[in-house]
Amino acid sequence: MGEPLALEHLLVHGRPAGYPVAHREGQVLDFAALRARVAGWRAAFAAHGGTRHALFLEDTFEFAAALLGAWHAGVCIYLPADARPATLDALRAQVEGFAGRAPAGVTAIAPLPDADGAFYSLAPELAALVVYTSGSSGEPTAIPKRLSQLSREVVTLGALFDAEAGDVPVLATVSHQHIYGLLFRVLWPLASGRPFDAHALPYPEDVVAALRPGPALLVASPAHLKRLPPSLDWASARGHLRGLFSSGGPLGPEALQACRDLLGRAPVEVYGSSETGGVAWRRRDTDDAAAWRVMPGVQVRTGADPGPGADDVLAVRSPHLDLPEGAWFTTEDRARPVPGGFELLGRRDRLLKLEEKRVSLSAMERALVDSGLVHEARVLPLADGHRVTLAVVAVPDAAGWRLQEAGGRRSLNQALREKLAPHFESSALPRRFRYLEAMPVNPQGKSTEAALAALFDPRRPSFRVLERAPDRVLLSLEAQEGSPYFEGHFPGTPILPGVVQVDWALLLGREHFALPPDFLRLETLKFQQVIPPGTHLTLELTWAAESGRLGFKLTSDAGAHASGRIVLGGGVG
Repeated sequence: MGEPLALEHLLVHGRPAGYPVAHREGQVLDFAALRARVAGWRAAFAAHGGTRHALFLEDTFEFAAALLGAWHAGVCIYLPADARPATLDALRAQVEGFAGRAPAGVTAIAPLPDADGAFYSLAPELAALVVYTSGSSGEPTAIPKRLSQLSREVVTLGALFDAEAGDVPVLATVSHQHIYGLLFRVLWPLASGRPFDAHALPYPEDVVAALRPGPALLVASPAHLKRLPPSLDWASARGHLRGLFSSGGPLGPEALQACRDLLGRAPVEVYGSSETGGVAWRRRDTDDAAAWRVMPGVQVRTGADPGPGADDVLAVRSPHLDLPEGAWFTTEDRARPVPGGFELLGRRDRLLKLEEKRVSLSAMERALVDSGLVHEARVLPLADGHRVTLAVVAVPDAAGWRLQEAGGRRSLNQALREKLAPHFESSALPRRFRYLEAMPVNPQGKSTEAALAALFDPRRPSFRVLERAPDRVLLSLEAQEGSPYFEGHFPGTPILPGVVQVDWALLLGREHFALPPDFLRLETLKFQQVIPPGTHLTLELTWAAESGRLGFKLTSDAGAHASGRIVLGGGVG
């Protein structure tokens, strides 16, 4: 590990030209390459003009160069969580340019060749970054960050973890487009002189393969750690794992035990948010209930919020926050102080007024999990005409799946309503349900309200995962009789339109694979026989990343219905 360098002075003090910064498919990218690339990006931002630009690049080395180039050009970077057209379009009114991915009709900024390589120290008060909350409790919120906030947090991470981490490279399953991934996968490694891998590891198989060659740190999230298949050859990899980090949400007991059993260690769990930055950490090697330890320079207290039921709400004062001197930030979490730190008690109650009565969505979610039929649940309000009803998205446990298989989805719906009935007014009981193998998560590992609400779109088919591999998934789904796609196609003899079949393949493909954003063309498209309402279908999806082709086959007991390949492009990095 090299000498720690402050972000403000990284390119001024520098490192030897051949010092390794990143690895990309067996190639070492050194500090000289980083300086040259930063210079090119700085020149590009300066030539374009403006002080607010969006940045989305999948290659972490290129992302780091673009980010540093922007800062040295006096540009504040807006970090979208993904490159979906709607996400990029929403940024048009906030930024003056796009680097990497850009909306349709906008030319993306690209680095210029042979740019001047002289650098000066950055001002700590530089408006460096705008990140966005995950949207797990509503619309994503923009959070501005000054360079001094990021720099202080990097120093904190170094003080806590540098000695134990050593000089091994950094691997990651998480995106650098979110504050956790940005800090642990990019900024902390740059400042500490620890090389990082330029590509993320989206699947457990990738993690095993990346750990086999030698020692490394792994930056992960609960969304990834709770899906570690025991069938993989973890024994060949865990001996090289020198450190494991997890953030972005609570790590459940099953995921914690899987880390101990399969990876050989419990992760360092980091508690914080886009607003607060890092607040506390813990490592539960043997004690499942270990308290959170407050990070250096951070203060916490409870009961600071004067609102009702706020006696145990956690508040934070931290150098990672940009607040007036002495001000406290009130979180959405409840906590109890204990010697040496605090224990988290869950989120603040999410209250909704329904039929003139207050309903605690948080209490309803806890009651659903306590039912013994699901092990994860989210309750959300849905507009149904002029009224609001409650909907449930849940991950059933074995008993829940058995009940659904024996009596259908309605039997599980009714069983959950009966479990809730003693605790809630009948008018407040959920009316709509969706059951999944796992909650949908975004690149930050969060389940957003928008993604959950989309599950109730009548145009989206409900499905169940039958088999899954990194490049193949087999789904069971139904062409439901009430689907609006059957209306008028055709009167008296409704059938599912072919364009809808292709749309379903692409929609569900995006939920299971990291697909490029742009549709290019269709290949070998065949429709063998029609799909009437009520048909139970099997959809096989295969993803060939090297050629950008998503293959699909729709079959049923009646035989083959449709097949083809969807060619995608527009990947970055």
